[in-house]
Amino acid sequence: MIAVIGDVHGCYYTLVALYDSIKKKYPDITIFATGDLVDRGKNSFEVIEFVRKNKIPFTQGNHDHMFYEFFKSPSSVFARNWMFNGNEVTMESYIDREELIVEHIEFIQEQPFFFDLPDAFLSHAGISSDFEKLVKRKNKIDFELLEEAIYSHITADNGVLWNRYPLMNIGRLQIVGHTKQRSAVFHEDSFSINIDTGACYGNKLTAIIVHQNKIIDSLEEKTHMDDLI
Repeated sequence: MIAVIGDVHGCYYTLVALYDSIKKKYPDITIFATGDLVDRGKNSFEVIEFVRKNKIPFTQGNHDHMFYEFFKSPSSVFARNWMFNGNEVTMESYIDREELIVEHIEFIQEQPFFFDLPDAFLSHAGISSDFEKLVKRKNKIDFELLEEAIYSHITADNGVLWNRYPLMNIGRLQIVGHTKQRSAVFHEDSFSINIDTGACYGNKLTAIIVHQNKIIDSLEEKTHMDDLI
């Protein structure tokens, strides 16, 4: 059994409150996150520090990856895109803490683009239905081919960092974020759930509890005003 938190986007105080609620109800549970720790909300630095200190595994989101690329590969498409996707508020959170940027972007780089777990399959934006012809052998998902497709499409608009197309049913519960919803939305046809509930827009941060591809519980935390610009 695991817990998975949706897109945090710099909402540190909201994250801490939700994390505490999860641990109070499920003391020994491992908590994951779907990425996009940074941008939009005003406490990106604090979010990354909290995730590091509490050893919360997360899949890289497109905003996390843009942050990393801005410093490591400034001529890349991701780096250029970050200029138009909320980088100002993230950089403001590092004022007088610039010495930790390198540590933080290296921490982001260490995170995977997906988790293939017994309880669920986690990625930031999900496995697009476009991948179906690439990853099937004899009408069954070949997870080695799926991994190859994920890494070969990292920069694509249907890849696991950017995808907004319908998801493929991979026979496992997919847990994703990226596309904000008012509340978590389960899609039966793709056997997936989107848990990005727009914390950085003043709505709420959501976590779900899953066990062996079944949704057991959900917890929510209304966005704390101290996280908003």
